[in-house]
Amino acid sequence: MTDLPSFIHGPASGTRPSACVVLLHGLGADGADLIELAPTLAESLPGAVFLAPDGPQPCDLAPFGRQWFSLQSRLPADLARGIEAASPVLAGFLQATLERFGLPASALALVGFSQGAMMALHTGLRMIEPPAAVVALSGRFLAAGDLLAASRPPVLLVHGEMDDVVPFSEMAAARAALAGLGVPVEAHARPGLGHAIDPTGLGLTGAFLRRHLP
Repeated sequence: MTDLPSFIHGPASGTRPSACVVLLHGLGADGADLIELAPTLAESLPGAVFLAPDGPQPCDLAPFGRQWFSLQSRLPADLARGIEAASPVLAGFLQATLERFGLPASALALVGFSQGAMMALHTGLRMIEPPAAVVALSGRFLAAGDLLAASRPPVLLVHGEMDDVVPFSEMAAARAALAGLGVPVEAHARPGLGHAIDPTGLGLTGAFLRRHLP
């Protein structure tokens, strides 16, 4: 599957895209939620086109929204099976998107929130041609399948210290695991923030992408 329905924004410059940022939503949300980040990020990246695809499955924990894979079971083996099944779907969408805009993987960045952050990390580290950057907001690094990263794009982790959905401790665990794989990683804690994206985190994301995208 490469034809995930998606929302699109930009480029703000009105020119042919020089970069592509794919925004990945969390459980029970959809692309419409994440594309709302695009206008702010476009201030830092006027030449980028932003896409926010819907997850491939209806959410099975709510009567609305989408998911990348089921979280009904949080057992490590079930999570691993879920993300390993979903990752090729996202990878196919990314490849089709790059072909659509005539861009190399080095002009691609992945930005994910919550379950979308898990997808961004898992898929971005397994692309044959590495993306320019990966940003994981309020996420978790799920060690599933081959732990030797096929590619080592720079990674930004941002996490609220008061997160009651994905524990704040997951940021330190992800940072250690990624560093152990030789992945360049930055981590920023957001005091007082719950399971959300705040203006500071969005600003950190824009600055990080501006440094790494063409």
